[in-house]
Amino acid sequence: MTAPRHIRTLWALPALLVFVSVALAQTLTFPQLTGRVVDDAGILDAATRAALTQKLAALETKSTDQLVVATVKSLQGTSVDDYANRLFRNWHLGQQGKNNGVLLLIAPNDRKAKIEVGYGLEGVMPDAVAKLILENSVAPRFRANDFPGGISRGVDDIIQVLTGDAEEWKRRAATVQSLKVSPEVNAAAIILAFAVMALIFFALVNYHSRRQTPGVARRDSDPWSWGSFGSSWSSGSSDGGSSWGGSSDSGGFSGGGGDSGGGGASTSW
Repeated sequence: MTAPRHIRTLWALPALLVFVSVALAQTLTFPQLTGRVVDDAGILDAATRAALTQKLAALETKSTDQLVVATVKSLQGTSVDDYANRLFRNWHLGQQGKNNGVLLLIAPNDRKAKIEVGYGLEGVMPDAVAKLILENSVAPRFRANDFPGGISRGVDDIIQVLTGDAEEWKRRAATVQSLKVSPEVNAAAIILAFAVMALIFFALVNYHSRRQTPGVARRDSDPWSWGSFGSSWSSGSSDGGSSWGGSSDSGGFSGGGGDSGGGGASTSW
């Protein structure tokens, strides 16, 4: 028996979505890895590029960690997280086996930036530390159109983390995180407070009403005896659950075969 046309169409949708995703992935293009600083967007002057290149080369000589800065003209319709991860893997930053690469990606026209961290450095630079660097050192300068300053400060902070100040940066990130309460947490706290107040109110009303009713047993006058309200609350909870709850450059530089799984953080400005 042949399935109706609309059923056949629905069955074809997953395959179509996979095909479109693959086609879109194939259309993404990446700049060539021409050095430790790849300024495809053209936002850095020659002096800044030279200074950054010197810092990044010194870092790799000292620690073997490979930090690369890249600016791109466009994210080509994908997210900064996806583009950064795929660019990192295309360039194979960091050493094979160590996966000790870091990519600082800036897309000025999309107003997005990402610190992509190789597998081997995720313990040294967790997501919270990468986020702190982007939001405190990079993004504020970008908002003032100071791209050289923002990138240079971001690079300096990343180097600090990679060369011995990781624990201090983790403490800073933890302090910042503890001071931030998301709207979801605020909403949950408010709902919980109202629920507790409602329970206390109904318990007191229940207690008072039973005190006024002759012949009620002592155990029924317990202020924490839920009565019918408690039964309906319990059944509601059981039904619905709780409501809160690389290529080489002319100077011999190339990626070393490293990989990344998307660690790091992104920001916008």
